[in-house]
Amino acid sequence: MRRFVACFFLLFYITPAPAAVVLQYHHVSDSTPVSTSIKVEQFRAHMNYLANNNYQVLALSEIIKQLQQGKDPGPKVVAITFDDGYDDVLINADPILKQHGFSYTLFIAPDEINHDYPNMLSWAQIEQLGAGGVAIANHSSKHLHLNRRLVDESLSQWQLRITQDIEQAEQQINLKTQQNLKLLAYPYGEYNSDLQALVAKLGYVGIGQHSGALATYSDFSALPRFPASGRYANLETLAIKLKSLAMPVTSLVNANPQLSQHRKIKQKNRPKLTVTINTKDVDTRQLYCYILGERVDPIWLNKRRFTIGAPQDLPPGRSRYNCTAPSKSKLGYYWFSQPWINHKPDGSWYHG
Repeated sequence: MRRFVACFFLLFYITPAPAAVVLQYHHVSDSTPVSTSIKVEQFRAHMNYLANNNYQVLALSEIIKQLQQGKDPGPKVVAITFDDGYDDVLINADPILKQHGFSYTLFIAPDEINHDYPNMLSWAQIEQLGAGGVAIANHSSKHLHLNRRLVDESLSQWQLRITQDIEQAEQQINLKTQQNLKLLAYPYGEYNSDLQALVAKLGYVGIGQHSGALATYSDFSALPRFPASGRYANLETLAIKLKSLAMPVTSLVNANPQLSQHRKIKQKNRPKLTVTINTKDVDTRQLYCYILGERVDPIWLNKRRFTIGAPQDLPPGRSRYNCTAPSKSKLGYYWFSQPWINHKPDGSWYHG
């Protein structure tokens, strides 16, 4: 009897995670670059998994609207997104999604559509998708590194240039599809604190490519998504991510993702991040962080605040600090990801 009561209590107490997870795809094809692609049968397996395990696939805009209104998402809520606007989304992904009745969001850069690049959707096809219920959203006009200033460009000049780029994209999407969602997926997932402030001022929700789930307390100028293509297409690891929770971060210190170009500031190559979290449901005894593929233990300053830093210089390009911890009462792990953008040793930008 005691065992029955204990098991009943455990089942009652351990509940599904009330968090929303956003999946990010690019190509759905067997013949496109592996790093940004998922094979058609793999994608079908992902969608079958969502359907067979009773996930609620909702429009990203609807999830964000509910969160901004302070409403917690229900259990097993997922949004599906595609970046760039490749034609294999229409050819290979859309029929599978329609089969399941799954909504999705397509982020496009209108200038790239205007150039009629090979393997890109045409405006006619995008209009067709939009008319069929697909959400068409902003990926900037020219798919630029929006965080990068030009040589000798002032902050105000950069703000004007990027404002024009974002707004022109939104206007063209609205003209072609009558949609005006004001969701901006940062090209390459790159942003810095100046870009976050600008995007918020313009009334957009900013969306990155770092990992984690969404909650009411998420930063709506830099929402996370889980990449689900390339080396992240493995269904076993994706199943774990689908159960993730949004780490209840209450403050961050030194969280500007873009590191200094001044090589004299050596510590900037190993940024020290200070994180404060609400620990009510977080098992901090098992909070672990991972940097450059290695586990790095956080240094706890008190019961709610810890610091984490890279054990070696971050390389040029994009890096992340990822921290996870199990929930005390729910199925799944709390997940926090901090992206970093580093220059080359001479202070110049990397390509790609």
